[in-house]
Formats: sequence, structure tokens, C-alpha cells
Amino acid sequence: MESLIGFVNSLTEMPDTYVRVYIATLRYAAPLLSLILLLRCAMPLLTFRREPEIWAWLCVQGGEKLPITHWENVIGRSRLSDVVINFSTVSRNHAVLTRYDDGSWTITDAASSSGVLVNGRKVSICALEPGDVISIGGLEMTLEPISAQQERRLSELRTKAASIWSSLGNVLLLSIFQFLLASAYGMAGVERAGEVLLGFGGIFVCQWALLLFYFCIRRSSFEVETIAFFLCTVGMAVIASTVPEEAVKQLAAMVLGVVVFLGIGWALRDLERAKKMRYLAAFAGIGFLLITLVFGETYNGAKNWLVIGPLSIQPSELSKVCFVFVGASTMDRIMNKRNLILFIAYSALLCVCLALMNDFGTALIFFCAFLIVAFLRSGSVGTIALAISSLAFAGVVAVRIAPHALRRFTIWRHIWEDTMDAGYQQTQALMCMASGGLFGLGPGKGWMKYLFASDSDMVFATITEEWGLLMGVLTILAVVALALFALRSAAVSRSGFYTIGACTAAGILLVQVILNALGTVDIVPLTGVTFPFVSNGGSSMLCTWGLLAFVKAADTRQNASFAVPLFRGRRRDRE
Repeated sequence: MESLIGFVNSLTEMPDTYVRVYIATLRYAAPLLSLILLLRCAMPLLTFRREPEIWAWLCVQGGEKLPITHWENVIGRSRLSDVVINFSTVSRNHAVLTRYDDGSWTITDAASSSGVLVNGRKVSICALEPGDVISIGGLEMTLEPISAQQERRLSELRTKAASIWSSLGNVLLLSIFQFLLASAYGMAGVERAGEVLLGFGGIFVCQWALLLFYFCIRRSSFEVETIAFFLCTVGMAVIASTVPEEAVKQLAAMVLGVVVFLGIGWALRDLERAKKMRYLAAFAGIGFLLITLVFGETYNGAKNWLVIGPLSIQPSELSKVCFVFVGASTMDRIMNKRNLILFIAYSALLCVCLALMNDFGTALIFFCAFLIVAFLRSGSVGTIALAISSLAFAGVVAVRIAPHALRRFTIWRHIWEDTMDAGYQQTQALMCMASGGLFGLGPGKGWMKYLFASDSDMVFATITEEWGLLMGVLTILAVVALALFALRSAAVSRSGFYTIGACTAAGILLVQVILNALGTVDIVPLTGVTFPFVSNGGSSMLCTWGLLAFVKAADTRQNASFAVPLFRGRRRDRE
């Protein structure tokens, strides 16, 4: 601690000329370093080959062999089915063929018109053994799984993730970026400089510790995590300027968020375990909101905070992670209309709770997540159109019964007509952003720190004022890269559970960025949602790291994700 104090003193006692030159240089160097870092991380995520993995063959009578490229496969006549059988007696979505971690297979009837027969017996769900004859719509076939040797070869041919040296280079570049920012804030003489430097140093230690853990478990891909730590670093820079006394608290929240990230990743390693946890997540998600309705405190017009001694928690943030668990389902459940109805009812109940809490920003995020899940489950544009129409009706009702929501909509696109009251916050933010220009005013030099919520709801303006528009755009592109990666991974994901989970989680992160950044500049209504990884707040930090685990779990590149077990061969292959 004494060495840290000495380092801080040495920074603050540097000649003013050196400080001005250093900070002026950093204003231009920081966006350049950030751009290089994001390009190095984003390119492997957005350009990897998406070759299909063949896990078995369906041998149809007549000699035709149909490849099975996922662990969950819809068999039917629909062109959207994984295995398309253009036979008039086959239903559009006839059956679901499922593979498990131990290499076993089952087939499930998807409420088809003619049913599914296995060895002449009609079944609703049945485990498949070698040589079993499957009859779908009168068409007979057998399943031929790949051997353990072929599975090992498949693992070797899978697209390789980034090398260890590439990940080391990315983290080293990020460490340089963190050192430059920490030094600049120390030289600028911000309040509580020791705590600020401890915050930056804590991120540095955490990222290297996580990378070392990955190397120990033989995982080399660290691009997703590097992007997250980069955004956390930008968030720490915002805290250094606005609320430096909370730097250590935010660091603790980030460390806990990484623990949550690893915990959810462990749960997602086993699909059966993840499915069981879905029920616990459903009760937890609604429980968080009900407890807040009863015991919560109103803050800025919304009753969405629980205060426990010195701690304040926003349970709706934790409910987002639970919602993704509930929304992600395996194909045999997606084909069940009863499960779809239950999910719609659950989503509606969550939104009603949020409406009663006047937390319409979070309700909108939940609704967007629901649209993503509904589309991935049904593939129907009509379903989405019906849901959006329902949202429009609910929005009209909400603005009539909730003045808090109505006020935000009435000021939207009219902020310059009331610059001293309803439009004060956004007009001041726009002027601060304009003063920052492309490269910003420098650390601690902005005026945004005197505005309400400059470290949370208005954080995009704070970044842009002090570090420039280029840095603000790069933080947005960092989250866009994560969303595009989740979308690309969906095409080769092994299970609908991982596909829906990753796309929904990435969708929530992207929607939050859109609402936060565009709300600040009055392109969309200001809803008071946080910027993922950047905004100050422990609940938000836990949520965003938890959502990131679903994105990571969908990564099927060779030795990329800790949520995908390494191939070791099945027991019967060793015996």
C-alpha cells in the first residue's frame, strides 16, 4: 500500500508541462490502441469458418443417407427443418432427433399427424439402439452414429480458436491501455487517486488470472473476455472522473461478475444439468421481482431497488439472466405448444411486475428478449408482428396510467423546448459531447461529472466528452462484435438451448447499448438503462458477465470455450 501511495505521489508531482504533453498524446493514442485491440479480438470472432459437424447419418430406404449436423435436429417436410424429408405423409415438423453427452440418441414425436414408430411400435419418446428401424410418415430409416474414432477426428478438424500467443498479445495490449489510462488519471490529480489506481490494477490482475486459468484447462480463446475487460476498463475511467470513491466497489462487483460468468459456464457444460437449472431460474427470476414489489424502494420514479444495510441491489438485472435460462429450450420442448404458452405467460408476468414497478426501460428489454426467443422458437414473422402489436397496445395503456413513463415520451425529440427542466439532462449531455469532439478533452477535464447519472444512464456522454466520439463509437462496436459473434455461432451450435441462449443474451446486451447511447442523444426515448460492462453499478455488472457466459457457451471452435468439454473418448471406446 505504501508503494502505491508513493507511485500516486510521483504522478501528481510531475511538472505540468510533462503532464499536459502526456495527456494530449494519450487523447490520440487511446482510440488508436482501442481500435487495434478490438480489431485483433473481433476478426477471429467474425471470420471463423462455420463448417457443419456431422454426428450421424440417417439411412433412408433406397440407399439415401442424410447427414445429422446438430445434437438436436427437427425432422420434417418444412424447408426450415434440420433434416428435410420431402414426403407427403411427413408432417412439417414431424420428430426431433436428439444426441446426449454420452453419445446416446433419442427420437421424440413432435405432435405429428401419423406419429413416430420404432421397430413397429408407436412412441412419443424413445431411446435408439443400433439397428433400430425408425418409421416417419411410412418412410423407414435407421440411424448410423459416427464412431468414437470419427468423433475424435471431427474434434481435430474443427475450426481452431486463436492461439495462446494471440491471446497473450491481446491481453498485453489491453494492459498497456490500462496502464496509460491509470497514469493519466493519477497525473490529472483526480480525487482518491489511490483507489482509482487500485481499480485499474484490480482489472489488470483479474484478466491475467483468468487467462492463466484458461491456459491451465487448455483453452486458448480469450477474445470475448478481452472485449469485456476492455469495456470494464472504460467504465473504470468514467468512475475515476465522476465517483472515484466507488472504484473499489465496482472492482469487487466485476470480480464477482467473473465468478458468476465461470459458474454459469460450468452449468452450461452439461446440457441436462442446464435444463434442470432452468426451473430454478424461472422461480428465481419472478421471485426477484415480487420481492422488489413488496420491499423495494423508489428511486428516480421506479420502484426497482432493494436496500440491505449499506448495499443496494437492482433485482431486475439478475432476472435478465434467469429469463435467458428460461427462454433457452431444447427442440423437444420447443415443439410442444404447451411449453410455448407457459413461456408466453411467464414473460407477460415479468413485464406486468416491471410495469407495476414503473421500470419501463427494463420491461422493454425483456420484451425485446422475448421477441428474439419467439422468433428463434417459431421462425414466424407473423408471431413477431402480433407481439409487437400487443406491445403497442400495452404502451398506450402504460403511458395513460403512469405519468413517469408519459413524461419521458412527451419530451422525446423535444428536449430543446425545455432545456431547464425535462430536457436539461440530455441537452447538457449533447453540449458536453460536442465539446469533446473526436478525441475528447482529456481525463477529468469534462463537465459531465457534475450531471446526475453521468456514471450510469448518461455514461455514453461522459465517455465521449473526455475521450472523444471515436472512443464512444468503439465501445458500441465492441458490443456489436459480441452480438455478431453470437449470431454467427448460432449456425453451427449443437443445441437449440445454446443457440437461443447466446442470441438472446447478446440481444439484451445490444438493446441496452442502443437504448443507452441513442437515448442520450435523443434518437430514442431516454429509458434509464445501463451500458453493459461500462455503467457504474454492481447489479448491472453481475448481469452482463452472466449474459456473456451464454455467448461464450455457443462457441464450438476447437478448445475455445470452457463450457464445451474436451473430447476424451467414450467409455465403451476405451474398454
